[in-house]
Amino acid sequence: MTQDTRIYQFDSAIVRQPSFSVTDGLRAGGGGDPTYDGVKAEHDAYITALETAGVTVQVLGALEEFPDSIFVEDPALVYREGAIVLRPGDKTRSGEAAVIAPVLRAEFDQVLDLPRGFVDGGDVLNTPESVMIGLSERTTREGAEALVECLAQLGRKGLIFKTPENVLHFKSDCSLLDDETILATARLVSSGVFNEFRTILTPDGEEAAANALRINDTILLSEDCPETLNLLTRAGYNVVTLQISEIAKIDAGLSCMSLRWLAG
Repeated sequence: MTQDTRIYQFDSAIVRQPSFSVTDGLRAGGGGDPTYDGVKAEHDAYITALETAGVTVQVLGALEEFPDSIFVEDPALVYREGAIVLRPGDKTRSGEAAVIAPVLRAEFDQVLDLPRGFVDGGDVLNTPESVMIGLSERTTREGAEALVECLAQLGRKGLIFKTPENVLHFKSDCSLLDDETILATARLVSSGVFNEFRTILTPDGEEAAANALRINDTILLSEDCPETLNLLTRAGYNVVTLQISEIAKIDAGLSCMSLRWLAG
């Protein structure tokens, strides 16, 4: 297994248009309900940001029967070597994997199916040395162990960690900024999972900023996190902010809305 030195370099991505039913998407509770028009506008801006960062985006049609299907990263993982069709942990999303599988088989020579257990892509963080898999209410130990086996078939090393209590997904609390640096919440850093990395802590009250997204030379960040913006800008990163307040109402952020890989 070799180190991936291009872990955040992408030229291709898959996204899916939000359905009108997106307003019925899963959520932990609290806050108001999203509007379709609000989610659609934020999603359109997200696509533009990906394209501006140098990515060719394939836009899939909306799926009314699956309100959360806009979050294409949860039912699948993609790498230069191939793709893995996952088994989302919430029963309302179990059919999404079968729908996206043919799309992946048209793009990749090798597509694996997670054989058992449950894994959401939101619990999977790619780093240069390994693929970090966080156990959560949506990702089981059985599924994580099966994913480690699938990753090995693609020549990648998977490592399993525990996501803190009351955190939906591992990547709700962290993102990769560069080969050596992780942006993360204090609660996740205190667990010791990033002892091998340099870490930048999200400011108090801006924990949601941890789900940033590095695309080539650009870091996409929630517009509602000005202190984090200043922190990353001072650290020398090129940051582009996006409004995702409507999308955040259905427990989502920047990483989950696309599948990204380097095809060339």
